[in-house]
Amino acid sequence: FGDKVALKLVKYGEKLMSLFFRKKYDHHAVTLETIAAVPGIVGAAHRHLRSLRNMKRDHGWINPLQEEAENERMHLLIWMQHTKPSRIERTFVLCAQGLYVAAYSVLMFVSPKTAHRTVGYLEEAAHHAYTEYLDAIDSGAIPNVPAGKIAKEYYRLPDNATLRDVVLHVRADECMHRDFNHHLGDLYANAEH
Repeated sequence: FGDKVALKLVKYGEKLMSLFFRKKYDHHAVTLETIAAVPGIVGAAHRHLRSLRNMKRDHGWINPLQEEAENERMHLLIWMQHTKPSRIERTFVLCAQGLYVAAYSVLMFVSPKTAHRTVGYLEEAAHHAYTEYLDAIDSGAIPNVPAGKIAKEYYRLPDNATLRDVVLHVRADECMHRDFNHHLGDLYANAEH
């Protein structure tokens, strides 16, 4: 039941984002990353507090969740070198992030399995969004400009790296986050947490 709810929530969110941003892939990426950075930090805090309450080990979940949040934050900084969100987009981000922090915190408390599954589906949606971004670059709809300084340093890219190279790296990260969160959802489903 929880998996179906998670998938429907993400599909609804995907449609909303698509309507709002249309073909503005760089603006979509900025918004996506501000929201995608939330689950890792909320999940890490949840696991940390749970470990303290139960006075038991966490079995290594806290740090990978924090690393996921940090990676998503770096994606945001990378995209901010390529675009400047409008006031409306910044307001949308502020509202969406606030709602998502609250909702995800509650979901993590009520059903961690569903919370991680939701993130897995969100990362699948991110992969799809970045694939569309790549298609737009490949078709010439978006210029394949040089990669920004932050992306080059973070991914250790060569000096001649381009936007396409950055999108490929970010999309690969999203695949890792997808697999990690689906794995965590499976562990909760099998009571191995």
